[in-house]
Amino acid sequence: QVQLVESGGGWVQPGGSLRLSCAASGGTFSTHGMAWFRQAPGKEREFVGAVRRSAGTTHYSDSVKGRFTVSRDKDKNTMYLQMNYLKPEDTAVYYCAAGSGNPISSRLKYASTYEFWGQGTQVTVSS
Repeated sequence: QVQLVESGGGWVQPGGSLRLSCAASGGTFSTHGMAWFRQAPGKEREFVGAVRRSAGTTHYSDSVKGRFTVSRDKDKNTMYLQMNYLKPEDTAVYYCAAGSGNPISSRLKYASTYEFWGQGTQVTVSS
């Protein structure tokens, strides 16, 4: 059983930066691909970015490409989401997820690809 714990959320002004962390236990990056999703009030959960198991290649949604970066530290078994140039529309609860499969790239954006989820951390971007 994989357990995921997010941290690092908070309030930031537009144009600012935040770094989220997702500490994983019960699994490793060689066995699980991982991803970040977000959900704003009244909206569906949205794919943000993912890092594939083993090779560690990354994929991003168009809405965050060039602003957000997904990375991982194998020694700490932790995934990160560096968020730069934040916008008010980035306000949401951010979740990390882990999946034991090795899906094709087109499947990475679907929540159903991932079996394990964290509890979420709130990110608020406003002036």
